[in-house]
Amino acid sequence: MKVGLIGLGNMGSGMAANLLKAGHDLTVYNRTPDRLKALVQQGAHSAAQVADACQGDAVITMLSDDAALESVVFGDRGVIASLGANAIHVSASTISIELAERLTTAHANSGQRFVAAPVFGRPEAAAAARLFVVVAGAPEALDVCMPLFEAIGQRTFRVGDKPQAATLVKLSGNFLIASVIEGLSEAMALVAKGGIDQHQYLDILTSTLFTAPLYKTYGGLIADKKFEPAGFAAPLAHKDIRLVLAASESLRAPMPLASLLQNRLLTLIARGGESLDWSAISQLAAEDSGVVPEPPLRR
Repeated sequence: MKVGLIGLGNMGSGMAANLLKAGHDLTVYNRTPDRLKALVQQGAHSAAQVADACQGDAVITMLSDDAALESVVFGDRGVIASLGANAIHVSASTISIELAERLTTAHANSGQRFVAAPVFGRPEAAAAARLFVVVAGAPEALDVCMPLFEAIGQRTFRVGDKPQAATLVKLSGNFLIASVIEGLSEAMALVAKGGIDQHQYLDILTSTLFTAPLYKTYGGLIADKKFEPAGFAAPLAHKDIRLVLAASESLRAPMPLASLLQNRLLTLIARGGESLDWSAISQLAAEDSGVVPEPPLRR
């Protein structure tokens, strides 16, 4: 397929490389052009502006938040103004339910199609084409995009014809990941306070009832205190939990644990943790229990 990709951060760069490996004709755009070089060397076309990445069958956006996505979609030279008739905008970003609905309507009004395709997986999974892709949109649009999803992920899940459904699944999934991180943080602070080695404790957990990759990945980060470079930075996690709470309010589905997580992440950011992985909330649990974290969070 002839496809564009906008947003070459930790996730987008890996996705772009795998689209090239799968043989797609790829044009890439990033606000900071230095990220284009490696992909151009691999065969990608460089886009000088957003419009240049929107001249094919589809364009994929992988951006940090609603504001970043809106800035490239709307406007005189944005995605909607530049995509051709019946072309597809695939949003792989984690965005709000409200924006997913707005984009669906805006693209339909312009004779285009919108697909939500958020992904589960950290940057290393993106680089290895091992993402899990959750997609929703018109069935015929999803059919067209399947080669793209197969190029970036190990499995694709269809969750309906309304793009906001995929967005809701992604937000709820990130809430669950954050919940696991908080649970691990408290448990590992508890055993450390009791004099038990956290690495030994993690081995016991992941060798028995807690074999899921989440426990192994985030338990390892917590035990090693390895929060930089961030696979998923605290401000992005805080944004996602805010979006979860907004969805819970609109659907009248209380989520008290999400409120706790929002406060945990905000505290981490307020103490200077903007650049840290979201698993660094474990340092807060350690502080609460009297276990002094190393390195300490800045106050």
